[in-house]
Amino acid sequence: MVALVVSALLLTCVACSRDRNEGTARAQQAPAGQKAAAAQQAPRDNTAVNVRDRGGDTLTAQNQSENPADRTVTQDVRKAIVADDSLSTDAKNVKVITVDGVVTLRGPVANEQERNKVAAKVNGIAGVKRVDNQLEVAAR
Repeated sequence: MVALVVSALLLTCVACSRDRNEGTARAQQAPAGQKAAAAQQAPRDNTAVNVRDRGGDTLTAQNQSENPADRTVTQDVRKAIVADDSLSTDAKNVKVITVDGVVTLRGPVANEQERNKVAAKVNGIAGVKRVDNQLEVAAR
C-alpha cells in the first residue's frame, strides 16, 4: 500500500515538473512584441506605499466615517469619478475617504491635468466641505 502511494506521488511530481518546463519553454518562445506588451500590463506593485501608510498619520479606507452623510459623499464622489470616461484606470481607482465632509483623495493618476480634474470634479459634489488632494502623478 505504501509503495502504491509513493508511486502515485512520484508520478504526480514528474507530471507537474513537465508541465512547468513546457510553460517556461512557451514563454521563452513568445515573440518580443508579446513580451513587451505583457511587461507593460503587469500590475503596479504598491507594497511600499501600503507599508508607508500603515504609520497612522495617513488616512486610509479604515478611517472612512460611518456617518451617513459622509458615506453618501464618498459614494457620490466614486460615481462621478467612475462615470468620467476620459480618466485613466488609475484615476478611477483612487482611494476616496470622507470624514466630516472633508474628502481625501489618494493614489496614482496619469498626469497633473488628471490630478486637477479629479479634484475639481470632487469639489462640485454636494456635501463636500474641502478636498485634501493627495493624488500622486504616476512615474512612467
